[in-house]
Amino acid sequence: MSDNLLPIRRVLTGEDAKGRSIFVEDGPSPAVRLVPQRPGYRVTNIWRTGPAPSAVDAPDSIGEHKGVLPPGHGTVLRVIDYPPEPRDPLELKRMQDATFAQLYPDAQHELKPGEHPGMHRTDTVDYALVLVGEITAILEEQEAVLRAGDILVQRGTNHAWANRSGLPARIAFILIDGKR
Repeated sequence: MSDNLLPIRRVLTGEDAKGRSIFVEDGPSPAVRLVPQRPGYRVTNIWRTGPAPSAVDAPDSIGEHKGVLPPGHGTVLRVIDYPPEPRDPLELKRMQDATFAQLYPDAQHELKPGEHPGMHRTDTVDYALVLVGEITAILEEQEAVLRAGDILVQRGTNHAWANRSGLPARIAFILIDGKR
């Protein structure tokens, strides 16, 4: 499914020996993650920063990134391609469980009866920017359909994402380390 969506192009800037601005990289991210049990689901980690204020010339460390959370007092930028959800609830749970086990073992993923199997919580402030398609943001008491151009600010609440549109969706996430 995410085969319909082109890979993310990552363009990095820097400075040359004379202190003049240049492009230092232009190509795919070195940190693309797939879940074989969830075809079409693709996570492209783009960049991360350490504690704020971040050094503007810090070396690229995104290839070392593990899990969902940003570094302590830092940020992480990722783009996730969501294939349409299967209609079979058991297949959906199997896919969600595989995703969390493989990619996000640090997220709090404890389900209550009747909750969407992707429900989770992180101690972060997240900016979710819908780039392509539509996605449903699911909270414990409400849902909202978000479309390309919409932005959700996720403030550490229990939530899940569901692609019920029948077409691929692409969402950019900026996660900022937070505290309760």
